[in-house]
Amino acid sequence: MEVIRIADVQKTYALVLGAVLVLLGLVGFVNNPVLGLFGVNALQNVVHLLGGAAVIWFGYKGGAAKATNMWLGVAGLVLGVLWFIPGVGGLLAQFFGIDANITYLHLAVGAVSLGVSYGVKEGAA
Repeated sequence: MEVIRIADVQKTYALVLGAVLVLLGLVGFVNNPVLGLFGVNALQNVVHLLGGAAVIWFGYKGGAAKATNMWLGVAGLVLGVLWFIPGVGGLLAQFFGIDANITYLHLAVGAVSLGVSYGVKEGAA
């Protein structure tokens, strides 16, 4: 039986999520709304491309993967919560094209990222 090391779980999650962010950034330039659900704009696409590249880079550094997942979770939750604040949600929609669907996706990704970051304990494998 092969033992899966904890660093591998953190690293794999960060690399996969980073790749998905880059892919979403690229797809957003040619297909809007993305998957017929998520309306995006050019600024949000650039943020996804840069953020995804950063997540891949930090995730690839095995020791930084857990912190990367934690900060990705914090960012997702903060963006999700900010959308519900009157006035702030309108600004996010105006500048980044963030709508309700994207907000719920940010909240889900944030929660899962924090769950991976804090829930995967060393020695659990």
